[in-house]
Amino acid sequence: MSRIGNKAISIPAGVTVTVADGNFVTVKGPKGELTATFNSDLKIIVEADKAEVKRPNDTKVMKTFHGTTRALLHNMIVGVSEGFKKQLEINGVGYRAQLQGNTLVVNAGYSHTCDMPIPEGLKVELPKNTVIVISGIDKQAVGQFAAEVRALRKPEPYKGKGIKYAGEHIRRKEGKTAKK
Repeated sequence: MSRIGNKAISIPAGVTVTVADGNFVTVKGPKGELTATFNSDLKIIVEADKAEVKRPNDTKVMKTFHGTTRALLHNMIVGVSEGFKKQLEINGVGYRAQLQGNTLVVNAGYSHTCDMPIPEGLKVELPKNTVIVISGIDKQAVGQFAAEVRALRKPEPYKGKGIKYAGEHIRRKEGKTAKK
């Protein structure tokens, strides 16, 4: 029994969900519009203030599609109403970031700067030159770009230098000790 798939999704005021033939779903809200196509075997039922996903049978494949479809539809509704946000912190001497037009320029201890074009639909803010805030309506796009920025210089365990998510705990290691 899918616990996630069986939950009803509440639709906030100002958000409209339309389902076309073949489970082509369009979600419109105050922050924008998202579309996706889901498995046509599942039924997506939209009522006034809630949406539900129903599966035709209890096979393992249908159960996995059921929970995944419900989670993706919920993320679309949350995205167009509230949006998603990831915050990254940069630690290290001389490590910093800056915006140049539609490009994020990161100095991460290399001999060169790392230029990352910002994908369409995402917004990047720099409250400080060591804090990067990535926001948008598509949860997958926000998470993917944040992971790509973090991959430029993952935090190392000895001094903690690198780019990490806000609130992420880095396991620290003890360095070498001098021989007596």
